Parts: sequence; structure tokens; C-alpha cells
Amino acid sequence: MKRWFFVLLVAIVLVAGWYLYNNGGANFAARSGDGATGAEAEATALPVVQTPNEIVAEAVVVPIQYASLSMSSSGIVSEILVQEGAIVEPGQLIARLENQRQLLNIAQAEARIRSLEARLRELQSGTRTEDIAASQAAVDAAQARLAQLSEAARTEDVTSAQASVAAAQANYNQVIGGADDNDLVNAQANLRNAEAERSRAQSAYNEVRWRPDIGALPQSASLQTATNNYEAAQAQYDILAAGSKPAQIAAAQAEVTRAQAALDKTLAPGSPNEIAAQQAEVRRAQAQLALAQSGVRSETIEASQADLSESQIALMQRRVELADTELRAPFGGTVASLNLRLGEQVQAGSPVVDLADFSSWIIETDDLTEIGVVEIQEGDFVEINIDAIPDLDLTGEVTRIKPLGENKQGDITYTATIIPDTFDPRLRWRMTAAVTIIP
Repeated sequence: MKRWFFVLLVAIVLVAGWYLYNNGGANFAARSGDGATGAEAEATALPVVQTPNEIVAEAVVVPIQYASLSMSSSGIVSEILVQEGAIVEPGQLIARLENQRQLLNIAQAEARIRSLEARLRELQSGTRTEDIAASQAAVDAAQARLAQLSEAARTEDVTSAQASVAAAQANYNQVIGGADDNDLVNAQANLRNAEAERSRAQSAYNEVRWRPDIGALPQSASLQTATNNYEAAQAQYDILAAGSKPAQIAAAQAEVTRAQAALDKTLAPGSPNEIAAQQAEVRRAQAQLALAQSGVRSETIEASQADLSESQIALMQRRVELADTELRAPFGGTVASLNLRLGEQVQAGSPVVDLADFSSWIIETDDLTEIGVVEIQEGDFVEINIDAIPDLDLTGEVTRIKPLGENKQGDITYTATIIPDTFDPRLRWRMTAAVTIIP
């Protein structure tokens, strides 16, 4: 704005000087009495000089492309893979947050997808031959059981069941009656023989028991054997003499009852309830066989496909969450500033990296008032003066005028972009400049 005021002041001074010069010259000719007329004086007047309607504004040097980068999610910085001033390629990883939870979620989602894919393949392949054969076998078994319940008992089955009852009854009678006299006499004789044998072994042992190696002599082993035989004979005799125990009698009675029930079941056909229940089992097995033969319903396959699609979408979401823990370069350029430290907590949306493409520069001014902006258009010639480099004179042209104005300290101003015709290596980001736009 100061330069605009200066240019306006210079224009006023020039116009005033020109006016004084022309009026002063005319008056001097009239006073000189050289006989020149007013028309002649006017004929010798200088033409009016028109000054260009220049617009001067403050501007700043910026890279051709730049961005302030921030993390998409909050977290703790675990890796910083570049340094300030480094040149990065598009998509290159700059920094990463801790991501153990996101990796675990991805692993779970992938396992879920593998399970659903296997289930879908199983459904699409149809029922296996082995499953159909198993269902057919279940039908055959149910029908055979139904036929068994409906038919009369076979002679050989009745004979076998009767024999089992007789054997169980005989065993019960023996348990109830206890040992007979012959068994008891034999047991008593065995006991006496064992006692006599033990006595003889004891006598032989007594003759040599003073020897230090008595444990290694055969008399010692013979005495031990005789003693064991005597104790066994005594136990057998005691059992026979005591008779059967209540538990033995109860077990024998239970065996008789079981054998009799089996005989009754063999003699009598199935009851109406049993036959009805078995008929229902036959129908159930047949329905299962029909289901196996018909294959999987299309609705079941569609539902399985929908489950798989839902899980695949969930996996994509988990991968997006993982990508949100990484900061990558959106374009190639130089890391102008890096505000990250390992282990620090960063918030989503907070700028942490300034990335710029320094391959070329542009000049931006947001100092165009609503009065001045109507005088310029894209393509207008521009003179550029860099404040930090007074000896550098650049020219360029207006390439873009932002159509939306902004309220700047009460004034509505507009932004214009200017591309210089040439570049200088001394230019730096955010250097200030003055631009003179010639409409």
C-alpha cells in the first residue's frame, strides 16, 4: 500500500509540474509583447502525458507446490524415516505411529475371511458322496429296526434268550445256597495239608537259622512258600464257610431279571409307542437323505457370500485404520520442516511436516483491494521486486485471480498468483516482494 501511495504522489507532482509549465509559458509570451497571438501560443503547447494505471501490491515467494501434512489419527510416534531437508518421492513413508492394535485387527479379519472362503467353497462344491452314503446307511438302519419291532420273534432268538435266563437262575441258586459239603471238605483238607507243609518247612528252617547266610539258603525260601500256601488255603476255607455276601446275591438276582426282560422282549413284538417312535426315526433319516441328495440351497450360498463380502469390507476398513497411522508424501519434494519426536503423542489434524516442491517458484499476493482487482486480469504483465535482493529485477504475468475475496482488517482483498519469467537461486520460501501489475 505504501508503494501505491508513492506512485500516486509522483503522478500528482508530474501533472502539477506540467500544468505550471504550460500556463507559465503562455503568460510569459503574452507579457513579452513579441506580437504572438493566443492561438499561436496554444499551437506550441506540449501534448498531455498519460501515465499507466499501475497497481502495486505486497507479495510473498512460495514454492510451486507445498502442503502442511498432519497425521490422520492420534497416537505415539514410533518411527521417523526422514530428516528435515530430505528429498522424498510421492508415496514415500515419512513417519509411523504405534500400530500393534491395527495389525492385530487385520490378522483377525484375514482369519475370518479364510474361514468364510472355506465355508463358501464347501457349499459350492455340493454334498459329498460320503455324506450321502452315510445318510443312506442311517435310513437302512432305521428301517431294519422298525421291521424288527413289527415282526414276530425268531425261534433261535427265543431259544438263546431262554438259555440266558436259565444260566442266570442257576448262578443265582448257587449263590443263595452257598458252597456244598464236598467243596467245604476239600477246602478243609487243603488247609490241613498246607499247615503240615508249613510245619515241615519251619523245622528245616530252625535247623539252620543260626547261620549268617540264612536268607540265601533254600530252607528260608521253602518256609516262605509254605506260609503263603497256608494263608491262601485258610482264606479259601473261610470264604466257603462264610457263605455268599449280600452284594453277590443282589448281583445274581439282577442278572436273572435282565435275562428275563430280554426273553420277554424277544417273545413280544414292539409296543405301539415303540413302533410309532421308530417310524418317526425312519422319516427323519429319509428327510436327511433327501436333503443330502438335493444339495445346498441357493439362499444358503448367497448368505455365505454376503458374510464373506461383509468381512472383506471390514478388512479394508482395518487396513485404512493401519494406513492412518502412517504419514506419506502426497507428492515429491523437500521436507522443509519436521516437527516430530520419537515417543511423543501427536493429535490427528495437527500439522507436523511442511513439504514443498522447490523446483520452481511462484509469487502470491493477497493485497489486491476490491477497487484494484477489477482493473487486472489473467495474463497482465508484472514487475517483481524482491525486498531481500534489491538488485534482482524480475518480470512475470498474472496466471490466476482467486474469485473469492477475504476480509483483511476491514478491507476485502483478493489473491493473485504470478509466475516469474525467470528464476534466481537466491529465492527462499516466504521472502517478501513488491509487485507492480500493469493492466
